[in-house]
Amino acid sequence: MNFIKHNKFKTILGILIVLYILTCQSCATMRMDKKETKTFFEASKISYLDSTIVVGESKIHYIQTGKKNLPTLFFVHGSPGSWDAFKDYLKDTLLLKKYRMIAIDRPGFGYSNFRESKNLFEQGHIIEQFVDKILNGKNIYLIGHSFGGPTIVKMAVDKPNYFKEIIILAGAIDPNAEDPEKWRKFFKAQPLRFIVPGALQPANDELWWLKTDLKYMQPTLNKITTNVLIIHGTADPLVPYSNVAFMEREFVNAKSLHVISIKNANHFIPWEHYDLIRDELLKLKE
Repeated sequence: MNFIKHNKFKTILGILIVLYILTCQSCATMRMDKKETKTFFEASKISYLDSTIVVGESKIHYIQTGKKNLPTLFFVHGSPGSWDAFKDYLKDTLLLKKYRMIAIDRPGFGYSNFRESKNLFEQGHIIEQFVDKILNGKNIYLIGHSFGGPTIVKMAVDKPNYFKEIIILAGAIDPNAEDPEKWRKFFKAQPLRFIVPGALQPANDELWWLKTDLKYMQPTLNKITTNVLIIHGTADPLVPYSNVAFMEREFVNAKSLHVISIKNANHFIPWEHYDLIRDELLKLKE
């Protein structure tokens, strides 16, 4: 009788675990579905392109707004996240007068090979190839928030003079400022890895690898020769403000370097300081 009860308990437990995994995976995608995207842009009466480009064995999903023949603002989100981190920028009427705007789902997030983790170098290489496919002969400005910061820095290292300017919003660039939580290591191993829901799995992976990736990238930062704009909150609890001084020291060959420090601001400046950032984008050099 005890044997039957034990097996029944194991069965129920197994079912609950499966239900937990399925529920969490569906709830933690951290992306807008196609219907939500359509509703969002239709409410603002903004035309948009929702598409995917194949890059080797990878797929990059993106949203595009604005006239095709204008200079491009190219947005790269943090970790976790997806293109919709910049959705309000993509419908901004002032920006639309001046730019074509593209926001991507980074590899592993949104609809870009969801949950397939890639390190900083792999992501940079994939996104660089994506950019090659959407060129229109006009200037490209890279905007990266949080993990999107080191991503666009890596792109600028790989292709000096290829981009008109990089705009780093609360970007994690200094390896010495990174202190990855030890618990992340445990959730990279089986079977715990299997239960990490949705977009949190690639986020956990890339944040665990980031310190090492930044160490490898540091000696190459002198290859950056484009214009650089850094915007960072002085009270950022997730990406220390000390990253700013690090970039000022390391970007020795940048064509220009301008820093905007937002007093007492936290990590979420793209949304909490939208007007400031939007206005800086409007002032970018042609």
